[in-house]
Amino acid sequence: MKKTLSILVLSILSFSFSWSQDLENSLLWEVSGNGLEQSSYIFGTIHMTCDASLDDKVKLALDNTSLLVLELDMDDPSMNTAMMQNMAMKDNQKMKLLLSDEEYAELDAFIQSKFNAPLNAFETFKPFFLSAMLATKFLDCPVQSFEAELVKVSKEQEEEVLGLETVEEQLNIFDEIPYQDQIDDLMVSISDDLAKDKVKFQKISEYYKTSNLVGIQELTDEDDTLTMSKYKNLLLTNRNKNWISKIASFAKEQPTFFGVGAAHLIGDEGVIQLLRKQGFTVTAVK
Repeated sequence: MKKTLSILVLSILSFSFSWSQDLENSLLWEVSGNGLEQSSYIFGTIHMTCDASLDDKVKLALDNTSLLVLELDMDDPSMNTAMMQNMAMKDNQKMKLLLSDEEYAELDAFIQSKFNAPLNAFETFKPFFLSAMLATKFLDCPVQSFEAELVKVSKEQEEEVLGLETVEEQLNIFDEIPYQDQIDDLMVSISDDLAKDKVKFQKISEYYKTSNLVGIQELTDEDDTLTMSKYKNLLLTNRNKNWISKIASFAKEQPTFFGVGAAHLIGDEGVIQLLRKQGFTVTAVK
């Protein structure tokens, strides 16, 4: 479970919000100009899939770069420890204090049916983590991730892997989002045995396979969960803006391959448009 939690965190964070903007349907983008001696690349990922095989143009971009930068430093040996240390809610908050007795019993039965473990084993976890754990039930196959494949190639090429943000920075977002809103979303999800969530995930996966950024945008715009509809700045906008100076710095040092969730590419305040506003030329790789 520890090995998959980082992917689940990325998954929940990345499929959040987007805004109207015409972009070509490509998951791989070349970044050039604005003083760069060599091009860097940005690749939109999906964090959970049945097949994370990299296509030839992505492999070529990896060959033409000398550093891999993901949302998190996925090969950091301390990452799982940091993840475990930041799972708990602040101020001694507990699940029992967020739910009625009836709701607690309902969630307890559901968690036991999915994980063969009682809810009190996760009593102090941020509710988001339970949502992330349940996301593994969206796939009827062993979970694969593009991040893991990218790291594998970088290791074979003996190249360094770094991150745009830390585990602590990512998980602190779920201390800023009220725990009550998180648990309310979780109760909605289990009310239909995750059926609505599964349909959304399947649609996103299909759009991803065809590099359909417009389709991904439409689905994320329709997301009506409390977490997504009320806290878009925390989940997406602020993070995109914080990344731009880091992306520019890495790219100016050496040709870099960046991998971020596909939803981060899209919109007027998405990574592509923000880089263009900084003077970079960002073009789709067909």
